[in-house]
Amino acid sequence: MNDNNDVQLTHLDHHADDQQFPLILLLDDVSDAANVGAIFRVADALGVERLLLCGDTVVPPNRRLTRTSRATDKVVGHQYYEDAVAALSTQSAQGYHCIALELTQQSVDIKTVDFGALGKVCLILGAEQRGVNARLLENVAQTVHIPMLGQNSSMNVATACAVGVYEITRQL
Repeated sequence: MNDNNDVQLTHLDHHADDQQFPLILLLDDVSDAANVGAIFRVADALGVERLLLCGDTVVPPNRRLTRTSRATDKVVGHQYYEDAVAALSTQSAQGYHCIALELTQQSVDIKTVDFGALGKVCLILGAEQRGVNARLLENVAQTVHIPMLGQNSSMNVATACAVGVYEITRQL
């Protein structure tokens, strides 16, 4: 039994900070509405500036997306781009350091990157089955990965997003 009267807070006890970091998430071909909804929720919770929904990524309004996001799709800024490479080019031209979250031969451990020194960051997340598209990998400044300790070499895109965004915002 807990002797220190530690009581779980309710949603009514939470007071939004509204702090935002210079961080954009670019989602390319993320086709599962639940994953996109979970990413909206992570973006809201961790102060992401906005989402860029590209290609075949599920976009609001979508009932499953809204339910999974707990309606954060109504408060987190987002834009749709048909072409992810064009969206990436736009962000790069606006001074964002574009980084793909993907395990590749050239990727580095996300914990080794000094995100605080980079300033504005655009983190690219790819499709559930194939990851970040090769066209995007060719156009990013850097590729980072989350070290995997188990047998599997990947994790769910929304889970990977949460880990990546936490590490980036922790430093920003």
